[in-house]
Parts: sequence; structure tokens; C-alpha cells
Amino acid sequence: MIVDIARTLGGVGVFLVGMAILTEGLRALSGDRFRRFLAARTQTPWRGALAGATATAAVQSSSATTVTAVGFVGAGLLTFEQALGVIFGANIGTTATGWIVALVGFKLQLAALALPLLFVGAVLRLLGRGPARALGWSLAGFALLFVGIALMQDGMAAFQGAVTPESFPGASILGLLQLVGIGVAITIVTQSSSAGVATAMVALGAGAIDFTQAAAMVIGMDVGTTFTAALATVGGSTAMRRTGWAHVIYNLMTGAMALILLGPYTAATESWFSMAGAEQAGDAQMRLVAFHTLFNLLGVVAVLPFARPFARLMMRLAPERGPVLTGGLDDRLLRDPPAAIDAALGALRAIVDFEMETLRHALVAPKPEAGLESRLAVMDRALDDASAYVDRIKTEPADRTAHTRHLALLHALDHAHRLAHRFSQTERLDTLRTDERLRRMAGLLARAAEGMRTRAEQNPPPPALDLDRLRGVFRRQRRRFRARAVSDAATDRVDLEDSLDRMDAVRWLHRVVYHLWRLDRHLSRAVETDRVTGSTADAAARGHREAALSVREDL
Repeated sequence: MIVDIARTLGGVGVFLVGMAILTEGLRALSGDRFRRFLAARTQTPWRGALAGATATAAVQSSSATTVTAVGFVGAGLLTFEQALGVIFGANIGTTATGWIVALVGFKLQLAALALPLLFVGAVLRLLGRGPARALGWSLAGFALLFVGIALMQDGMAAFQGAVTPESFPGASILGLLQLVGIGVAITIVTQSSSAGVATAMVALGAGAIDFTQAAAMVIGMDVGTTFTAALATVGGSTAMRRTGWAHVIYNLMTGAMALILLGPYTAATESWFSMAGAEQAGDAQMRLVAFHTLFNLLGVVAVLPFARPFARLMMRLAPERGPVLTGGLDDRLLRDPPAAIDAALGALRAIVDFEMETLRHALVAPKPEAGLESRLAVMDRALDDASAYVDRIKTEPADRTAHTRHLALLHALDHAHRLAHRFSQTERLDTLRTDERLRRMAGLLARAAEGMRTRAEQNPPPPALDLDRLRGVFRRQRRRFRARAVSDAATDRVDLEDSLDRMDAVRWLHRVVYHLWRLDRHLSRAVETDRVTGSTADAAARGHREAALSVREDL
């Protein structure tokens, strides 16, 4: 008996390992296509739900889909309302694992092929390169799913007759709630609703539980996934907390609806099977997976028409808190570097917007010093927080897109820091008001800062060719201004100290517009690199050449 229990638990463990390996392999195989797919198909909550379901089914991980959506929200690529569609659709996508298990593991009974498939996957993983290596890891994970199911079936076979449906609570309201609680507990322990559903399917096939009991447990497993989501509401970023609340409330609502549907669904499917004749192998599991998919699908259909008020409710439950400019930085996103880069990009764009507002105010306000010190303090604190966060992001050159975006973020942060330092040079700002030509140049720079703020609101921002042109104009003006100032000082038309101050002021203008130009270029690269199309190798080589050029230009 102890050996059989150990075999059953070992089967669950092998299934969980298989799920982890399968997800890792599929994500490596999909590469940047997974992120681009989500970014391109989330214009509305309905399209987001379809994209979320498809992406989750493809990579076999709802958490990967959710984390990516949270990163997009932090970067400003998605509104929270659009992200809700992705998050709800991910619930439908998780049922794909159940269909795979039911169709291949029970209906077709291909478990005998699992070990040869595991061998092929291991060989590809060890000897393959690039996509072949990722494919091998995916095949190994896929095979382990069925090795785990076979172990669970062998272990539970010993309990036939000893453990029966009578050993579990019945179909009363109290009994169903107890079964739901058992399902919740299983998911909390295994941290995987897919493993719980597979266990329920094996128990159903072994006769340990009947269909109603299995379905009630599956409802509980779906609700149990909210435990992890609830943890995200504690101490996380605003986007993460709102996502957590959305998961909890949506899954509780869907679970309640599923309990109401359980009786009619059970009666209807039993009637259908009685008319169709004897139940074949795997039919009970197919009924269970169909119920799991049905109530998740109906839940999405019921809630998406109310996506906007639902989003407003989540915003009330999880209001903005902490630093406004860097509130989207969440340490939990660091486990997914592309999502962490998205969040850092969103924070940096907010900081740059604040810098542009400060710059415009400093250039055109009658008293630029008013409130400048406090704004500089906010700016410096936000830049320090963003820099510390980006420093904790780890990317490898092998992941070319993420690494190139990471480099672009580091360059952009460097120029944002330098720009903030320029704002503290108030004596240059005072000098700008003493000369008509300097005042005109300051006005041009103020309009450029306002234009950069406007571009920051567009996704993705268009290239800032006007900044490059303005940089060239300011460089020529700097040379001419210097020659005139030296001539004026030599002929004693202007005091030498005033000439030096004006040369410093025009140099300040040129350096500021240079930082704006480079900052905008790097921010655009950090956004646009994620939308690269065509040859991956060509795009990566182009990105590395541009990164090298940026280093030389910045020096």
C-alpha cells in the first residue's frame, strides 16, 4: 500500500516536472514570436482573450502569459482593460493541457510511446542546437506527462474497490463545497491546476470518484489558482496587484457559475452517453475536460462585455501607491527579463515625460527656480530606482532581442541621468534670458521638449528626426556664437565674464538637445526592437551594429 501511494505521488511529481520542462521548451521554441503575437492582437478585450487563450495553449503556461501582459501594461503598450482580456483568455488556454491528456493519454492510450519519445527528446536536447535543442526539451516534457499519468494509473489501480466514490463527500450542497475545497487544496499544494485535473482524471478512470465528484474538484482546482494571484496583491506593483485582484474575483465568479451548471451538465451528458451506447475508454475524461473548458469559456463570455467597469473596480481595489514614476517596477517580473524590460521602459518613459515637463518649465517660466529643487529631487530618486531595477535585469547575448533592448535601456538611462544633471545648472538658465539669440534657441528647445512629450504618448513613438536636425542647428550656432563672443570680448564690446557665461549657456543648450536626441533614439530602439520582423539574424546583427555605434557616439 505504501509503495502504491509513493508511486501515485511520484506520478504527480513526474507530471509536474514534465509540465515545467514542456513550458520551458515551448517558450524557447516560440522565442520573441510569443511576445509579438500578444502585443499585436490585444487591441480590444475580446481579441486579447483570444490571444491569451492561444498563447497560453501554445506555451502551456498561464503565468507566462499573465506576466507578459503585466509587463506590457507597465510599459504602456496595453491598457489594463485590454490586459484583462489576455488574463481571462489565459484561463481558457490552461484547459488545453487537459485535452492533450484526455485525447492522448486516455482516449488514444499512447503511453507506450512516451519512453521512446523521451529518449528522442533527450538526444535532441543534448546534441541539438538552437530550435532543435528547444524542440528536444519540449518533446521530453511532453513524454514525461504521460510517464507521470502511467505512474498515477498504476498506483491508483491498487486502490480499486478499497477507495470508492462513497469514500468522498456526496452530491449535496455541503458535499460539493467540500469537494471544491479538496480541489483548492490540491492546487495550492501542487501549484498547478493542470496536475490537479490530470490527477482527477486518473482517479475518475480508476473508479475512485464519480463524474460529479471529479467535476467539483476541478472547479476547486480552478479556484485554487487564485491563491498565487492573491499573493501578487501583497507588496507588488500596481499592475500586478490589479491583475491579482482580477484573477481572484473572476475565478470565484466562474467557480460559482460552474457549480450552478454542474447538475444540468451532468444530467445532459449522462443522457447523451446513454443514447450513444456503452461508454468507451476515455469518454469520462473527455466529459470532464469539456466541462472544464465550458465553464471557463462561459465565464469569459459573461465578463468581457463588462470589461471597462470591471477594470475600474480593480483600479479602486488596487489604487496607485508608492512612487508614481516607478510604481510599475515589480521585482517578481525580474524572473521574466522581457517583461521586466517592458516595466522598466514604462517607468523610464514616465520619468522622461517628467523631465520634459521640467525642461519646458525651466526654459519658459518667468521664475524657473520656483519648485525646481523639489522636482529635481523627485527626478533623481526615480532615476536611481529605475537604474537599480534595470541593473537587476539579467539578459544574455544569445537572447538577442531582449539583450539589445536591455542595452538600449541602459543607454537611455545614462542620458536621462545626464539630462537631470543639466537641470541643476541654474546659472546657465539665468544666462539664457540675457541675450535675444539665446532666448530664441531656448524657445526652440522648449518646443522640442513639448514635442517629445507628445511622442511619448504614442505607441510606438515615431522617430525624432527633428531632434537630430535641431542638434545640427545648435552645433552650428554654438560655433558661430563662440566666434562672435570671443570677438566681442576682444574689442571690449562685451565684458569677458559675460562672454564666457554666454558661451557656457549655448554649450548647455547644445548638450541638452544632444541628450534629448540620444535619449529618444534609445527609447525608440527599446520599443521598436520588440517589433522586429524579417530575418532574426539580420535584425540582431543590425541591433548590435547600432548598439556599438551608440557607444562610440555617446563617448
